[in-house]
Amino acid sequence: MPFDSPAPRASFNDEDSNRSANPHFDAIVQQRLSRRTLLRGAAAGAAVGGLALGGCATTGASDGMHSPLTTLGFTPVAKSLADTVQVPQGYRAQVLYALGDPILPGAAAFRNDGTDTDFDKRAGDHHDGMEWFGLDAAGKPSERFASRGLIAMNHEATTDEKLTSFFLHADGGAASLPRKAAEVDKELMIHGLSVIEVQAGSGGWSYRKDSAFNRRITTMTPAEIHGPARGSAHLVTRYSPDGTRTRGTLNNCGTGKTPWATYVSGEENWFGYFHRDAKDDERRGKKDASVVALERYGRKAGAASRHGWESAGAQDMYARWNNSATGASAQGDYRNEMNGFGYIVEIDPYDGSKALRKRTALGRMGHENATFARPVAGQPVVAYMGDDSRGEYIYKFVSAARWDPRDAHATDRLAVGDKYLDQGTLYVAKFKEDGSGEWLELSMRNPIVAANPDFEFKSDADIAIFTRLAADAVGATRMDRPEWGGVNPKNGEVYFTLTNNSNRSLDGAMAADAANPRVYTDMNGSKKNNGNVNGHIIRMAEGQAHAMAFRWDIYLFASEAGADKGAINLSNLDDSNDLSSPDGLVFSPSTGICWIQTDDGAYTDVTNCMLMAAIPGQVGDGGKKTLAYKRADGSEKRVDTHAGKAQSSVTFKRFLVGPRGAEITGWCESPDGRAMFINIQHPGENTKMADIANPAKYESQWPANAGYGAGQRPRSATIVITKVDGGRIGT
Repeated sequence: MPFDSPAPRASFNDEDSNRSANPHFDAIVQQRLSRRTLLRGAAAGAAVGGLALGGCATTGASDGMHSPLTTLGFTPVAKSLADTVQVPQGYRAQVLYALGDPILPGAAAFRNDGTDTDFDKRAGDHHDGMEWFGLDAAGKPSERFASRGLIAMNHEATTDEKLTSFFLHADGGAASLPRKAAEVDKELMIHGLSVIEVQAGSGGWSYRKDSAFNRRITTMTPAEIHGPARGSAHLVTRYSPDGTRTRGTLNNCGTGKTPWATYVSGEENWFGYFHRDAKDDERRGKKDASVVALERYGRKAGAASRHGWESAGAQDMYARWNNSATGASAQGDYRNEMNGFGYIVEIDPYDGSKALRKRTALGRMGHENATFARPVAGQPVVAYMGDDSRGEYIYKFVSAARWDPRDAHATDRLAVGDKYLDQGTLYVAKFKEDGSGEWLELSMRNPIVAANPDFEFKSDADIAIFTRLAADAVGATRMDRPEWGGVNPKNGEVYFTLTNNSNRSLDGAMAADAANPRVYTDMNGSKKNNGNVNGHIIRMAEGQAHAMAFRWDIYLFASEAGADKGAINLSNLDDSNDLSSPDGLVFSPSTGICWIQTDDGAYTDVTNCMLMAAIPGQVGDGGKKTLAYKRADGSEKRVDTHAGKAQSSVTFKRFLVGPRGAEITGWCESPDGRAMFINIQHPGENTKMADIANPAKYESQWPANAGYGAGQRPRSATIVITKVDGGRIGT
């Protein structure tokens, strides 16, 4: 999850390419159809009429949980800058699984001194989103067994500076080009996914090093392209002349669990890993559609890549990161390699024999996660997704197939994924000032997309690959970095964290609007931060998950407790629950608690990142607010928005504070709600590479300083939290 903050190494994970003006949707309809009179008379009227919206109301789904909570049963944790994991009194936290831990045969114990290799057999780096998949005592899939299971997990990235992932290498690695192949080999293997078996015992929880279920997926693991983009000319490479396959997954961030018990992962800010030379636009033609798309997805010709992997040698495993058009055709080079990334990927954690599948029907973007509405027999399967970059959009996918409850227990789970995720309709959200919203269709059936003069879409495959450009065309609402989405099991409402946006301003391309209303200045020490500095959480209510309209409000305005309550601290936060940059967001299936995690660089002069617990209400439980701003010339701008009710320390409070430099991310729990798993990502990430030989200068030494593992270099890790009295977490 990228910072939009003063953090020093943010540039490669801070994609910012949306330059669309996005005029009002109705104006676009008239403008685009008048430019291209492809549809006339009754046919045109029917097509536009097909975009009409149904009514909406709050879903009243039965949640099947214990009695709904009205209060949170723990004392809030104080803000802290200590290099520890702090949880409430009555709870304990145990390190379970850290960077470099061996999970497959052939990997020795982790030395944590930069000499370790074989990272395809070890835990990857930057533990991120994760999901629980149960096992019974016999090792069979189980929805209820609570003391044994699989955890599938993302390994998003590495802690790096000046090209090199310096904690991985004994001397910090080469900070110049060309990169050393031995160093790049480690970095290629440390990204991706892992699956591990975990179990509870008399001494607490542990992972099984010898489990047959353990699995690593890296940047080099074979992957299949599924959905409308399969076979597209835009996916043809030297490795895949027919455009049906690629290798690996990259920069995996948020996750989801499908109704048929598979794991889906979002490929987020992958663009920075690829390189194009300075002459590439000229060879392709500066007005070529591929150049337009590459720039919209963050890859300008001549821009440096994040790690310089393309420079490590002529072998194919390195050459694929050079996306320059150097051959006579796409079959001879990797000009299209980047188009194979940016999807929701699916694996079956129970079956390592099947290749991962990239589900292109869900669009290509900086995917944070995919969260699924509760499936209803006879109705489509619905997934919600955010594109985590400044000014990007919120999406929804509605399957063509209708849900058959028998598929929840199928043994060929990826075949079920083919059924529901390879065909359907993708939509993007438009938020209106009056608190309503609409889902805009992204397909060739939509005349605005089909007749778009700015980028010619020839098929739904093009829309699947160049989704951002289609969303630009229909006038979607530009949001403040949409990250994790979650569905409230109590009422079906959909929540999205909008973590922050330094580009939000009073006027201009990203002017404050109803759904993104705050623009202010905040000080982090001596540094001035502008825009929507602390972020917010928006929520939507639909009559049915496949409805085309919704109501919305802002559930939470993140801020410092002492900030102006009339303009910034609009949720009335206090010292027990103030926060900045909400990022991860997951609802507990067992308790209904909404767990909110932060990835912050604006409030880190006061506190490390944290985990919050919330008992949310519902859309409309607050009211309208008007924010009045003064421009530099003395004129006033007023922004109306819709806010949820003010927060209370009874129903919203801080549960955990992490070690220095770490993001808190990833969440899953055992089915009984008595064990909660959390990821601590990149502790010590603000350490300088020049200090690699001096542990006293590391920003963090966690988890070694908590008694876990060898060495002193900080490591991303999974922790498990339990209640001393054995009760359910948070109650």
